[in-house]
Amino acid sequence: MLSFFQVAVVAACVIGAAAETLTGIPTFDFNITSTNKLYLSSLTHVLVDSRFQRSVDLAGETLIPPTLLQFGQTFAADLKVLGFTDIPVQVADRAQPGSIFLTLSTDRAFLDAAGRNTSEGYTLTVGTKDVVIAGASPLGAFWGTRTLLQQAKLGGNALLIGSGSDSPGWATRGVMLDGGRHFYPPEFIIEICSYLSFFKQNTFHLHLSDNLFNNVDIYTRQRSLELYAAFRLNSDDPAVSGLVKPYRFNESYTRETFDNMQASCAARGVTIIPEIEAPGHALVISQWKPELGLADLSLLNISHPETIPTMESIWKTFLPWFKSKTVHIGADEYDSSLANDYNLFVNTMSSFIRDNSGKDIRIWGTNEPSRSSSVSPNITIQHWEFFEDNPLALIKQGYRVLNADDAFYIVGKWSGSYPQQLNLTRIFTGDPAGGAYAPNIFDTHNATNNPARSDPGVIGHIAAQWNDYGPNATTVTEAYYAWRDALPALADKQWGGRLTQQQYSLIFDELHGVIPGQNLDRAIPSKTEVILEYKFSGHTQAETVVDSSGNGYDGACKACSIADGILTLSTGISLLKTPLTSKGRNYTLAFGINPSSRAPVGATIFSGPDSTLVLGNGTAPQVALISANQFYALNFTLPRDVWSDVQLLGRGNATFLRVGKGPEMQFLTVMGINGQSFQFQPIAIEAPLAQIGGGGFIGSFRSIKLLNTV
Repeated sequence: MLSFFQVAVVAACVIGAAAETLTGIPTFDFNITSTNKLYLSSLTHVLVDSRFQRSVDLAGETLIPPTLLQFGQTFAADLKVLGFTDIPVQVADRAQPGSIFLTLSTDRAFLDAAGRNTSEGYTLTVGTKDVVIAGASPLGAFWGTRTLLQQAKLGGNALLIGSGSDSPGWATRGVMLDGGRHFYPPEFIIEICSYLSFFKQNTFHLHLSDNLFNNVDIYTRQRSLELYAAFRLNSDDPAVSGLVKPYRFNESYTRETFDNMQASCAARGVTIIPEIEAPGHALVISQWKPELGLADLSLLNISHPETIPTMESIWKTFLPWFKSKTVHIGADEYDSSLANDYNLFVNTMSSFIRDNSGKDIRIWGTNEPSRSSSVSPNITIQHWEFFEDNPLALIKQGYRVLNADDAFYIVGKWSGSYPQQLNLTRIFTGDPAGGAYAPNIFDTHNATNNPARSDPGVIGHIAAQWNDYGPNATTVTEAYYAWRDALPALADKQWGGRLTQQQYSLIFDELHGVIPGQNLDRAIPSKTEVILEYKFSGHTQAETVVDSSGNGYDGACKACSIADGILTLSTGISLLKTPLTSKGRNYTLAFGINPSSRAPVGATIFSGPDSTLVLGNGTAPQVALISANQFYALNFTLPRDVWSDVQLLGRGNATFLRVGKGPEMQFLTVMGINGQSFQFQPIAIEAPLAQIGGGGFIGSFRSIKLLNTV
């Protein structure tokens, strides 16, 4: 519930005869026609216009657009975040009292910042007995449901009566994530799509191949062939056999998995734009076929007769996987002395992809100073840095330009030049001519470098997050936390909203708490600070272990015994399962433990989908946490056949272990910086809660307690 002051801020924005700006993310222009309100509790069903129930948005980026009926079903399920469950979805020819009616608008145009029609616009009309959302397309109607959810939450489940119209200023709005140097599980990708969708972002650019920096001044050729490099799409097509190394099969996506990722994101209006990077950042291809690399193996030798055919073979294999109208071929940071080769590669690949799939092409802006050739003007340039291209000049030359300027670059955990979180202040003050950032602001320091807001050459904005220092630099969810607190504000500007920083600070927490389709915070509902507590007292050997916290998170024993307040796991398959999975930041997991000397080194103490606490790594006995296949070990070994009181502590972006009254020991990541130095940085790891024991553990526990505090 909003405080009185917050309500006053919202009310001040909406009272008036003309259209006023409702505070939301993004903001929404609305005409209030009554002092009364419509309470969400009076709306009992969602109706979908029978004329348009099977209609889809053909103008958007996805090739698998949901129907209006499917969006309606998603919306009805999302109402659960406001406390309304089992809302029926029906087909009807008109709105009815007590209904939220989804339809399409056939009598008006919705325009973007350049004055062009957009399929993502909508009108929202709140009457005294019903709500009507009319979209330019089913996707537009879905964005209208996001506005309804937000306004209902901010209004205490009451809606202002009136009507408003809304449409995005730019077609491409979202993020890019470097999945080439850090694997992200499909479930995480889907959750991020849900996060983006709630704030009307529609694009998830997924970078699917890359490598650590190949420092040719230091590395031998053999070292380069062994350097971390990965390709994330795993096909059994003989044409790409060996491209994904067998030991990375569990860090790659099969077609079935990638199909599900794309469909799940599209169900919420978000299109995955895939990127396969070449001819630079292509070490994974040179490791597969070393003869294709230059002296710097991360650069493909375009003049080699098999290089372009090899890349065509890769694209031919995976083009049928991609359910987007656009793909990204990378083309970043190549050798500028080979400009003609570069342009030949880009244009050849563009033609090949268009001829075989009809898809549009994007590349990174790259300085290739050829005097005899150029990149085809039907290729979209994704600008990222002025020393690589001049976006204003490109627009004047007829190119379409996507703004991904490094003003909003993030590099995971550490960088010599880039931040680790989005710059919130720059979002609200990033226009050098005065005011907030917008997709047409390529230069946040010099206004003369920026085209007009209405320039049709600007197609939108993407905020990029890179993993320059590899998979051990961050956990999976640290990528989310790098965006968490500021990305919604950027979404407002990508849409064309007018939210102020003060308004954002007042409403962010309220709206963040009701984002459907995700639990990226790994939050656990609890009545008190004690989330879970297993005391094991009063138990005999039984299947059920009662949670004494009052939350009802009872556990289930398998091949375990309980006596005298002690849980004993006597075999390597003995375990206690809980109904929980993981606890996100700021927790204390306290337990008394007596590991048997019979337990193997590396046995599992606690495990969950995000992390595992183990007695070592199979050879070394130091206590370690595993997250995303990376080990983070302490210089400490738990004693065997004696009791220890242990606390696993998650405090902000750091994780600690304390034994008894001893000092806190911090889990750290050790990152190699381009083969030249090391960086020791904190690592934020969720508490693993799905299972106690199993995985070879033999020993006993005398209490387990999880607190929602440190």
